[in-house]
Amino acid sequence: MHAYRSHTCSELNASNVGDTVRLSGWVHRVRDHGGILFIDLRDHYGITQVLADPDSPVFKDVEKVRSEWVIRIDGTVMARAPELVNPKLPTGEVEVFIRDMEVLGEAAELPLPVFGDQEYPEETRLKYRFIDLRRESLHDNIMLRSKVVSSIRRRMEGQGFNEFQTPIITASSPEGARDFLVPSRLHPGKFYALPQAPQQFKQLIMVAGFDKYFQIAPCFRDEDPRADRSPTDFYQLDMEMSFVSQQDIFDTIEPVLKGVMDEFGGGRPVNQDWPQISYKDAALWYGSDKPDLRNPIKMQVVSEHFAGSGFKIFASLLENEGTEVRAIPAPTGGSRKFCDRMNKFAQQEGLPGMGYIFWRDQGEGMEAAGPLAKNIGPERTEAIRQQLGLGVGDAAFFLGGKPSAFEGVAGRARNVIGEELGLTDKDKFEFCWIVDFPMYEKDEETGEIDFSHNPFSMPQGGMADFENKDPLDILGYQYDLACNGYELISGAIRNHKPEIMYKAFEIAGYPAEEVDKRFGGMVNAFTYGAPPHGGCATGIDRLVMLLADESNIRQVIMFPMNQRAEDLMLGGPSEPTNEQLRELGLRVLPQES
Repeated sequence: MHAYRSHTCSELNASNVGDTVRLSGWVHRVRDHGGILFIDLRDHYGITQVLADPDSPVFKDVEKVRSEWVIRIDGTVMARAPELVNPKLPTGEVEVFIRDMEVLGEAAELPLPVFGDQEYPEETRLKYRFIDLRRESLHDNIMLRSKVVSSIRRRMEGQGFNEFQTPIITASSPEGARDFLVPSRLHPGKFYALPQAPQQFKQLIMVAGFDKYFQIAPCFRDEDPRADRSPTDFYQLDMEMSFVSQQDIFDTIEPVLKGVMDEFGGGRPVNQDWPQISYKDAALWYGSDKPDLRNPIKMQVVSEHFAGSGFKIFASLLENEGTEVRAIPAPTGGSRKFCDRMNKFAQQEGLPGMGYIFWRDQGEGMEAAGPLAKNIGPERTEAIRQQLGLGVGDAAFFLGGKPSAFEGVAGRARNVIGEELGLTDKDKFEFCWIVDFPMYEKDEETGEIDFSHNPFSMPQGGMADFENKDPLDILGYQYDLACNGYELISGAIRNHKPEIMYKAFEIAGYPAEEVDKRFGGMVNAFTYGAPPHGGCATGIDRLVMLLADESNIRQVIMFPMNQRAEDLMLGGPSEPTNEQLRELGLRVLPQES
């Protein structure tokens, strides 16, 4: 017999009754029922109930075991009484009578239990992650992640893609976040960088003529943490294709993601036609470039109903250039209590409040109520109601000013309204492409123009856009894919012509010398025959988070950092030794108090 097991803890069933077996695993739970000791023995695969009574030759040894000890048992498989069968377990028809036992590894007192679903502080869970990972829900999440990655690989290879690995130690390249720098011992005073993404390398793979590339790529960004973002590193499905248009990219990646969602989404429906929404419309309708379309609410511009009205706050705002008033419809939200609650929400978000109107039945017909209704009068109020398609029992909320100042709050308010009123269908996946991103944005304080998205993207009108359009009106072949309020994909058709690239960077204030310094390798490659190409990257961590129905990305990462980008388990980041610093020619300056 094998030294540790003849079966795993998920394999035994009624057909094994009478067999002598050997199992190894962790003591999940110990129960004493009238002098008979029952142990739920757990391994990676499942749980088997084993037992010992005073007739067992190792009963006194079994009495000593505690939770999370690792043991090996030899025993005889017995059928459970019909009334004791556990249908929730694959092994629920049987149990094993222990005839021999060996303790393979004792466990000290546990900092957190494995059995049960008690909530423990995240700092404790991260410090003892190796124990936390034994818990069923987290273990299942990590296994789900493994299966999702395996499925993605099969689906990409099935479409003719080849997986190539790109360097981890490379040169610094701006991707919208801070680099992690790596000092060079061989070149004192110079630094490598960990790649924020394989952006330049995958484009060079296209220049090299490989046509279809993908990689489950590690990416490193020194970012502030969020619930849906790791502060140090993450993985993405990175892909690139040659001789393609934007639609070709969509047509390639959509079946991959649809297949993964169908395979691992637990039967939750996936919308089959993924709408393409312009960035401008997404901001207007949803207040976000990653809208949650499970919520049917669409915001609308209602400025005309407030211009010159008796509501002086909005009327005065609209006299300024670039301002508008938007409405957030709230079907079934027509109560003063709910309206007051949403007004308080806006105040907590840093705004003075949100105006509102709600419609109620007064017996002799519908009446518009609320401070705004009184100020603008019944004619304007009725026009708003008809534009928004609302009726008795409904409400609308209003925000005004420059959209950039209130758009984010409006988007969050839309989400809260959808949730609180039960309008958001939680049990499905709703995808949409966000397209037509502006290539540039203006810093409102300095007035300087800079890239708003990916600097390597092709403008939709090519060089003619740069020569004939205001930079703020230039749109790029840039796109994101949103699902249920999260950004899953970002990508672009690349700028593969050096003269257009130089012009794009010139508009953003980067002279040709700076482009050559930062991206000389890629620009040089483009002078030797570069094909039109494009691609995208899908966040693996975020995708699995959605599939696992988790709200925190650390729940689907094997060994995540904490909120302060610290590895509590292994003690990172750590202080270097003086010898290491000398070897690298570095000196650590003391922190200013």
